Amino acid sequence: MNFSEQLKALNEFDLSDLDMENIGSWPMALKVIVLALLYAAILIAGFYFHVEDLNKRLGVVEQEEQTLRQDFEKKAFEAANLEAYKAQLVEMEQRFGTLVAQLPSETEVPGLLEDITDKGELNGLSIRRIDLLDEQVQTFYIELPIAIEAVGSYHDLGAFISGMAGLPRIVTLHDFEITLDADTAPMLEMSILAKTYRYRDENDEV
Repeated sequence: MNFSEQLKALNEFDLSDLDMENIGSWPMALKVIVLALLYAAILIAGFYFHVEDLNKRLGVVEQEEQTLRQDFEKKAFEAANLEAYKAQLVEMEQRFGTLVAQLPSETEVPGLLEDITDKGELNGLSIRRIDLLDEQVQTFYIELPIAIEAVGSYHDLGAFISGMAGLPRIVTLHDFEITLDADTAPMLEMSILAKTYRYRDENDEV
């Protein structure tokens, strides 16, 4: 029986007579159709999963492309401004060197105390006390506190404080206290905490 005759016989076949547990007894034409549908379903499912996998991979590649594009743009910008960055780095190093040079070393501290004393006397103050207190170790530098007590007029005290900014070393002023004592009137008594700093090196303990 050829295939056309099998199809004709299939038209006359009652599907309710199919035995699902004995597929081998089905007409040849029906088995061919079922196999063709199954094959088509497998192809469609395989194509779907393959395309889905390709889409996922495409999404990953597109994300990588975006990241690489951003990296490229960043590096291209840095390359275009490399000379400017180098010049800026040199300028920063010079400024840092200038600031470090303004920080006194341990051997220069006595000279700094003399400069402060001279600055006070030059402005008409009477320096009662100038003491170097215990060092305060910070992360990158060391504070050198200096307690100062002086007596002078209001204008003399102001001139002294202004003159401290002209010292060759970095000195900051803290904890001002100005009082009027009957024994020194009309002069004023001033106590102030001056701080200078030095760069912390590897030999300095925490």
